[in-house]
Amino acid sequence: MACRWEHGRRHPVRPHSYTSDTTDAQWQVIAAVMPWPAWLDGNGGRPEEYCRRLIVDAIFYVADNGCKWRNLPCDFPPWRTVHAIFTRWWQDSDVHAIHNDLRDQVRRNEGRDADPTAAIIDSQSVRAAETVGTQSRGYDAGKRVAGRKRHVIVDTVGLLLVVMVTTASVQDRDGARPALLHLRDLFESIRLVWADGGYAGKLVDWAREKLQLTLEIVKRSDDAKGFVVLPRRWVVERTLSWIFQRRRCVRDYERLPEHHEAMVKWSMITLMARRLARTTKRP
Repeated sequence: MACRWEHGRRHPVRPHSYTSDTTDAQWQVIAAVMPWPAWLDGNGGRPEEYCRRLIVDAIFYVADNGCKWRNLPCDFPPWRTVHAIFTRWWQDSDVHAIHNDLRDQVRRNEGRDADPTAAIIDSQSVRAAETVGTQSRGYDAGKRVAGRKRHVIVDTVGLLLVVMVTTASVQDRDGARPALLHLRDLFESIRLVWADGGYAGKLVDWAREKLQLTLEIVKRSDDAKGFVVLPRRWVVERTLSWIFQRRRCVRDYERLPEHHEAMVKWSMITLMARRLARTTKRP
């Protein structure tokens, strides 16, 4: 967007040499849903210094390779600039808008309505690096993981609907309450949510009475041995494996929990942009 409006031209064009760089088809998909620059409408702010594609490629590089912000390669804009824009886009909900627009496109391409009617919830504990403060980390005794826990809700395709990051010591039932509240605020069309046995109990009655949601527990058979694919639950497990493809999401390196939520969103943006690029015809 900045290059389109003759800004960022005084910086040299960077050759696309990393596997995390956006292709022309992928950038065409992402650029169509990028937020409109406020300075173009005279609402304040300076014109953007760098092309937005450079910033997105830099964020993709950090998310995909898991490097420190300070170790961002020198052919990208300065790391302080990239990190500041990364933070501003999250605080202004621009990342949510980009992610949600891409998710709606993927659902429509698969012949589904943009608004889902069912979802699956699960959680995943990840180890925390030394950059995570003690006040936002905990210990998951069941998984024997010291760090944070991300609570995710996905649709039946496996696309992300809600992600919330808490300390690893938070029980699944306790972390599910704010996640389900946020889900209800975003999607009034959802009536059914599948979950595993860790969400059984009072949460089922609370979801039905307070949110008008049917929380259906998918239990593992007592006679099953070894790995068994359970109905519906495998969808959210696959989504968690998609998120794990980005090295920045394998461990939690973010000082703020909301920044880890942003990295999860950028991970899904990468996946959806690549999927849409395969089906989008370039003009």
